[in-house]
Amino acid sequence: MFKPLEIFIGLRYVRAKRRNHFISFISVISMLGVALGIWALITVLSVMNGFEKELRERILGMASHATIEAYRKPITDWQQIVSVISKYPSVIGSAPYVQGQALLNKGKFSRGVIIRGVIPSEEPNVSEVSTKMVSGKLDALKEGEYGIILGRELALQLLGTTHLDQLVNPNDKKISVVIPEANVTPIGVMPRFKRFTVVGIFDVGMHDYDSGLAIMHIKYAASLYRMKCGISGVRLKLNDLFQAPAVAHEIMYEFSGDYVVQDWTRKHSNLFKAINMEKRVMFIILFLIVAVAAFNIVSTMVMMVIDKEADIAILRTLGASPGSIMGIFMVQGSVIGVIGTLLGFATGVPTALNVETVVSSLEKLLGIQFLSPDIYYISALKADVHWDDVGMVCGFSLLITLLATLYPAWRASRTQPAEALRYE
Repeated sequence: MFKPLEIFIGLRYVRAKRRNHFISFISVISMLGVALGIWALITVLSVMNGFEKELRERILGMASHATIEAYRKPITDWQQIVSVISKYPSVIGSAPYVQGQALLNKGKFSRGVIIRGVIPSEEPNVSEVSTKMVSGKLDALKEGEYGIILGRELALQLLGTTHLDQLVNPNDKKISVVIPEANVTPIGVMPRFKRFTVVGIFDVGMHDYDSGLAIMHIKYAASLYRMKCGISGVRLKLNDLFQAPAVAHEIMYEFSGDYVVQDWTRKHSNLFKAINMEKRVMFIILFLIVAVAAFNIVSTMVMMVIDKEADIAILRTLGASPGSIMGIFMVQGSVIGVIGTLLGFATGVPTALNVETVVSSLEKLLGIQFLSPDIYYISALKADVHWDDVGMVCGFSLLITLLATLYPAWRASRTQPAEALRYE
């Protein structure tokens, strides 16, 4: 099969057994350096994408895609709001809520939490809390019964258990909810509090919610915060969460500025901006590995040019042009970059796809937990492979390794046959 001269000789130089084994060793190191950089980049970017996806799903599983609130006052006509937004096909669920801060107390244990009042029959329209119950049911929040549902970590701290059936004494399920507002009575200022019975425990796998959220019926939450028949706002669920900014902007004009409409990208903007910034920084840092490997390619090719000066001179005397000489060494250097990139791709993608198994095995082997739920938002490490990221990483790698061959190839093309063969 016919091959251009540059490709034929360039591939022959790659396959040939060299007299200088040090050059061969540096070539292998350069190849492995490129592969290591690609492997690390694909794995880390996939883990960062998985972290962002998991965090987004867990936040929006308990929060909402968008919320409608009034300016510093309760909403009293929330049914009308629901009827107005129901005409938007992108809104697939809505539910009223009451939210505020409180202090939960049981014995010598106290914990500041967020109280969320919900209508049990409406809450599944906007959140996944009903599917995350590890004890009890969301429907246990009934009018006439002062029930409350706690997150798993919160229940563990206050009750010392994560399953209600382990509590034999009914009084063990009683906790006090103290509101940061005071009642003025004839005997002085008294804190406002009410005794509730724990009727359920949820576990969403996110420490902020599992340790800092308590759910009760909307009627009692409104009473605690003196809203009478009012609510804090209406939560919305959309068919496409990435369209939340556009839908929220459209709904805002529907109510003529009487209400505040916020989507999840605004409420959690700092968090997701920080994640994206970290991903960009990690890309730059890890891409330096590929850059170091590219410098190794430069040094390898320069030594190769010096080692092959006599061969280059003979090719020039036989009629090879400077462009052909340059092409020969560009082919040789590019092969190192291509093989390194393919090795990185072949190891990085499987590692990213099986990162949970790899991390679990390392945790068992080393006896440590990489993601402690007390420190990180999530305690499980998952990856989400974005093929556009993989393509970008491999493309940049091929580009930088190709650029690394330009100077040595140009230097080879400048070789003068008479000077090179003077002492041969």
